[in-house]
Amino acid sequence: MSNIAVTTWSLEQTAPSDLRPAAAPEGDDLRIVRAEVPSPEFSRFLYASVGGDILWTDRLSWTYAQWQEVLARPGTETWVANEKGTPAGYVELEAQDDGVVEVVYFGLIPAFRGRRIGGHLLSYGVARAWDLAERWPDRSPTKRVWVHTCSKDGEHAMANYERRGFRLFDTKVEEEPEVATPGPWPGA
Repeated sequence: MSNIAVTTWSLEQTAPSDLRPAAAPEGDDLRIVRAEVPSPEFSRFLYASVGGDILWTDRLSWTYAQWQEVLARPGTETWVANEKGTPAGYVELEAQDDGVVEVVYFGLIPAFRGRRIGGHLLSYGVARAWDLAERWPDRSPTKRVWVHTCSKDGEHAMANYERRGFRLFDTKVEEEPEVATPGPWPGA
């Protein structure tokens, strides 16, 4: 098995005014709603469908209990973009200590990419990161929103984060085993 070099970039916003929102795509019947009931089945569907062609593999082996544990944490939210009732992509947020919120996952299902949905969904998700404490009164007000992306992610990911006002604060390069793209389900 061979290894590949993977570059991971960590980016942040430190004030709500850092967010530079993208306009909503015109003509689409696009709605973004919070999945308020923690659902391992639905979250795994989103994760595998969005990340299957870009090597998201770290959660594929998780058990139902592991998914449930992560999704049930106070301050964890999943925001889903739906076009005409069909899931198009999602943003997963995780409240951390001291008013920090991480954009843990963000992306679109392949059929919805290239249609100007991603910038709008990311903008919406980051705005929800900034007002997360309004929905979780036991959490500190958000002081920082951060995200990491890597060279395995979609080709437009880094540029989208930068256009939304994120600033680079760390870069790492690590060797990882090269794995086959899993697709949204085994053999796809």
